[in-house]
Amino acid sequence: MCTLEKRGSIFFLTLTGASKKDQEHRLNPTLIAAIRAALSEVRSQAVPGSALVTQAEGRFFSNGFDLRHAQAVAADAAAAEVINMVNLFRGVVSDLLSLPMPTVAAVTGHAAAAGLILAISHDYVVMTKSRAVLYLSELDIGMSLPDYFTALIKGKVGSSAARRGLALRAAKIGADAAYDSVEEMAAAAVQTAEELGKKEWSGEAYAEIRKSLYPDVCGLLGLEEKTVFPSKL
Repeated sequence: MCTLEKRGSIFFLTLTGASKKDQEHRLNPTLIAAIRAALSEVRSQAVPGSALVTQAEGRFFSNGFDLRHAQAVAADAAAAEVINMVNLFRGVVSDLLSLPMPTVAAVTGHAAAAGLILAISHDYVVMTKSRAVLYLSELDIGMSLPDYFTALIKGKVGSSAARRGLALRAAKIGADAAYDSVEEMAAAAVQTAEELGKKEWSGEAYAEIRKSLYPDVCGLLGLEEKTVFPSKL
C-alpha cells in the first residue's frame, strides 16, 4: 500500500495500488498503519540534510477516508469505524508535523477530504495544473470536520476567504506551485527537497520551529514544544 525508498538524502514515500480502486489511496486502518511505519523508519534514519517527498501512483493522491471499509465492518458500526479512522489518522498528521526534516507533498492527482489533510500536513505542496485539486468534500457528503482538521486548515490556509471557500463552499482549489505535467511536478518536488536538504539544518530545531507555527493543531495532537539550543553552545 506504500513503499519507502531513499535516494541520496531524500526519502520517497509512495502510496501504491495494484488496482484502479486501490489507487484512490483511501485511508483505512491498514494504509494508515503502513504510512506511520514508513514515517517511523524515516525518523529513525534522519540526519541533517534529510528531506521527505510523499507521492502517489495513479489519478489520486488520496481520496480521503475509506468509507467503503467502514460500511463493510457492520451495518450498525460504520460511524464508529469512521471515528476510529479519524483517531488513527491523528498519528499521521502528528508524525508529519514533528518529523525532523523538510517535507514535500507531490500531488499528482486529487487530494480530497483526509487526503487534503495528508497533503497540507507537509511543509510544501506541489501539484499538476490539469490533474490535481485540493478538495474538502465533507460538506458535500454531509460530515462535520474533526477538530484537528479545522485547526490545521486555520494554520495552513492564510486567507479567511480561502478557508470559507474550502470548507463552506466545498471549492476545489489548486496549489501555489502548479506544473503542466506529472514529470515537471515530480522534478520540482525533488528540486525543492534537494535545495532544502542542502542547508543541513538541525532536524530537531526544524521540527520544533514547525510546531511553533501551528500551536492550535499541535495542542490538539498532544505535540509539546521544547527548547532546542545549538550543539556547540
